Amino acid sequence: MKDIYETPLGSRYASKEMQYLFSPDMKFRTWRKLWIALAETEQELGLDITDEQIAELKEHAEDINYEVAQAREKIVRHDVMSHVYAYGQQCPKAAGIIHLGATSCYVGDNTDVIVMNEAMKLIRKKLVNVIAELAKFADQYKDLPTLAFTHFQPAQPTTVGKRAALWLQDLVMDLEDVQHQIDGAKLLGCKGTTGTQASFLELFDGDHARCRELDRRIAEKMGYSGCFAVSGQTYSRKLDSRILNVLSGIAQSATKFSNDIRLLQHLKEIEEPFEKGQIGSSAMAYKRNPMRSERIASLARYVMVDALNPAITAATQWFERTLDDSANKRISIPEAFLAVDGILSLYLNVVDGLVVYPKVIHQRLMKELPFMATENIMMDAVKRGGNRQELHERIRVHSMEAGRQVKVEGKENDLLERIAADETFGVSLDELKDILDPTKYVGRSPEQVTEFLTECVNPILEQYKDDLGVTVEINV
Repeated sequence: MKDIYETPLGSRYASKEMQYLFSPDMKFRTWRKLWIALAETEQELGLDITDEQIAELKEHAEDINYEVAQAREKIVRHDVMSHVYAYGQQCPKAAGIIHLGATSCYVGDNTDVIVMNEAMKLIRKKLVNVIAELAKFADQYKDLPTLAFTHFQPAQPTTVGKRAALWLQDLVMDLEDVQHQIDGAKLLGCKGTTGTQASFLELFDGDHARCRELDRRIAEKMGYSGCFAVSGQTYSRKLDSRILNVLSGIAQSATKFSNDIRLLQHLKEIEEPFEKGQIGSSAMAYKRNPMRSERIASLARYVMVDALNPAITAATQWFERTLDDSANKRISIPEAFLAVDGILSLYLNVVDGLVVYPKVIHQRLMKELPFMATENIMMDAVKRGGNRQELHERIRVHSMEAGRQVKVEGKENDLLERIAADETFGVSLDELKDILDPTKYVGRSPEQVTEFLTECVNPILEQYKDDLGVTVEINV
């Protein structure tokens, strides 16, 4: 439909897989799985629930009667009770034991944890694939010298691959954070209205052991190692804040990468992919705008700001619960995941199609390298008997004049010619040019890349090899 608002996170950016995880269908199917787990566990722990009732619940776990639930919600204005009613219509024998002893957060919060954990696994998968592609790029260009920048001013040379390793290291740190969240995932469990399990203590005739076992078995049935030891009515909203901080970290890393690519594209050294029929500007037909990198930065900015939402929510929860989290949570958490999903798709697309221009890179480096080589030139002249202080002053004078020629006159850098013509140095122009081999000025850049890939990145790719092979499609 074109006459109502739809989020561009769905229509333009996020994958269908990520969109499904936050869909109503995923939510309500998970609710029914949780109700089945609750009923099974309560039966195992001695409550009067029959095999026939559980079989009936399982029979209708997937065929959700949405129209019944929607009609009921218009009357009772409560989503959980509407779905309890709808499920009961399909399961008349089990209707009386659905949601027994539980509060709405049993299905709501446990489902939120499950969905976020599955979404985090999808983020991990894409992150691993970006790391794999970026590792290939870093290895391919580990030996290609390029001008480095500090403060976006020319600095001691690095290599194209070494710069890529910086982007890569940020992603490796992000992957560690993602895995930490997945490894530590816990369900809320079944804690009751204020987290005390009072209703279950009543159901189990005061048996505390069975109350504890209820949580353990429900977690196990849902594929989790355990539940939060304590809670109010909800799990601590600190969890949502921690998760969005991880997503914000990925957004930060992606922004750093995308900004560097945008600057490098301005310098005409490296470009993001540009399709044959792509238009860069409606007015300037020659333009090749880095729109994918710009989109990364744009979406990432949204995620970084969005991370404030659960932080404020966690800080302002009253006692055992307040409902000012609900509307915010329905928006801020799904949209953060959808945006990061889109960011990583773009990141993978850009890295996979980066175009490098070695001649432009070499040309820019050679224009600045004479200034950076002056210390080596001075040391060689001292070895031949020159005075270090006198030589330093001569180089300073020549450098200032050469810089003026470049900046004021718009001429080429003639520093080497000036030094060759100065008898103080006693060196020819050919000898000076031999000093200007760029590979002599990149330090251990190639070796650092090789060591980083071998010792850190390759083990990661081996660990997550089953996640490799993702393909992405960029819309618009």
